[in-house]
Amino acid sequence: MDRPVCYRLSPAGLSLFVRVTPNAGRDAIEGVEQRDNGSAVLRVRVKAVPDKGKANAAVVALLAKALGVPRSAVTVVSGETARLKTLAVAGNGAALIRALGNIPS
Repeated sequence: MDRPVCYRLSPAGLSLFVRVTPNAGRDAIEGVEQRDNGSAVLRVRVKAVPDKGKANAAVVALLAKALGVPRSAVTVVSGETARLKTLAVAGNGAALIRALGNIPS
């Protein structure tokens, strides 16, 4: 069975769909989860609290490191104050997909 896809290619790189759990015990990428509505999201946990963008900054830093891109290449494009977010990741789409493939599910 194919792994669910939590991203969409874009001309500048990818759009990545994530579900964030702030205030967690550790920073971690937990893998891809299939939602009840059929969509897929990348589950991310961060220790940072959801206050004044701290959790969003922690998510950006964690994903940038995991994907091997600078933090400036990752931006939150929707869901600024929600658990479900869409992030834009600038770079070579094929290379970013390979990096995502190395994240455990």
